[in-house]
Amino acid sequence: MTVAAATAQPRSDAVPVVGSAVDIVVRQIRALIADEGLKVGDSLPTERELCARFSASRNTVREAMRILKAYGMVEVRPKVGATITDNRMSRAFELFSFNTMEVSRKTFADVQAFRDLIEVGAADRIIERLGERDVAELHRINVRLSGIQDLQEASEVDYSFHLRLVSILGNDAILDVYSVMKPIVLRIMQKGKTRRTFKTQTYAEHEGVVDALAARDLLSFQYRLRNHLMTGFKFFNEEMEASA
Repeated sequence: MTVAAATAQPRSDAVPVVGSAVDIVVRQIRALIADEGLKVGDSLPTERELCARFSASRNTVREAMRILKAYGMVEVRPKVGATITDNRMSRAFELFSFNTMEVSRKTFADVQAFRDLIEVGAADRIIERLGERDVAELHRINVRLSGIQDLQEASEVDYSFHLRLVSILGNDAILDVYSVMKPIVLRIMQKGKTRRTFKTQTYAEHEGVVDALAARDLLSFQYRLRNHLMTGFKFFNEEMEASA
């Protein structure tokens, strides 16, 4: 046991020694940020200071900083050092967007199942919080589908409809997740669809969903919305079989 280890006073909020040395330093730096109330733009201690503070090697600290940078929590610049940043959502967006070029059946099913959990699973909460303004806005967004000539624009409006639907929940975390998922959701909306199906079938399905909402008919809303989400899977399978 080193002298430092023998004389150090244990803290009740000390970082548990679990995982690799790098994992431990990552947690220690995050605890440091929280304990000292560091905010975006504030500087972290120097690499040398972090090594001494956490009894870690320079390579371990550098790797921990690389991980935190990848998470979008810090920015490291030459001669400036590490500063606190908050690019976590944009980092997640970048990572998610790598999956948008090709959409497999599993990706399609997984994303739609997740949307089902949020949109259909929260049906009672949506109806509880629903106001006349929400219904009017959903109708207004959907009407735009009937006059769109471009597939990309139509998918943007389709996405806007569902984003507006989940916004009724008043949960910023859910809206953040939907924003991160937007590239893959748009890609899914375009698979197997044409401008015609957006203008007719998607429009009609949206209207049925809004009508059920306006009537506060929970079972009808869940049934119509779930069928709408799964209709896309049918089109996707047809496209996959046609291109096979």
